[in-house]
Amino acid sequence: MVSVLGLLEERERAARKRVEELLAELEAAQSQWDGWLVARRRVGEVWDARETADQQAAAGMTPEGNRARTPAVVKPGSLVPVWREGLSAEVLAPEYQQVMGLLAERRTTGGEPLNCREITVLSGLEVVPAKVEGVRCKLKRLVARGWAHEPVPGRFTLGDGRGGGS
Repeated sequence: MVSVLGLLEERERAARKRVEELLAELEAAQSQWDGWLVARRRVGEVWDARETADQQAAAGMTPEGNRARTPAVVKPGSLVPVWREGLSAEVLAPEYQQVMGLLAERRTTGGEPLNCREITVLSGLEVVPAKVEGVRCKLKRLVARGWAHEPVPGRFTLGDGRGGGS
């Protein structure tokens, strides 16, 4: 005759084995995901450096730091220039102008810095990972170019002296 405790122990062992298998699978997936994040980050760094060099060359900037001209027409997907005194958010592509406007609005209301998810919602975008990551990419590029700051990881605000969308 089989005891109730024996049946419980058998099921417990089976459940423990399944949990260990799932944890191993999760660890492998996490490791793979981390690898892709590192790869994307590195490609982004290389791309940003290339974009900056291309932009400086197109704007006629020299290594000595001559001022670049402001583009006459802004197109979606255009380059994000490095911020400098006298440059307004109007030189940014429309989607970047929208993000800068939200950061400027938050600054004027005295609110806390925004995170990517909040900006995605305020932009009227569907809150799905792809859209949130797109916003994160834009924010990171704005930070790298001096338009915005990331005072704490994952929270963004306007850079000092920036007029944002105004």
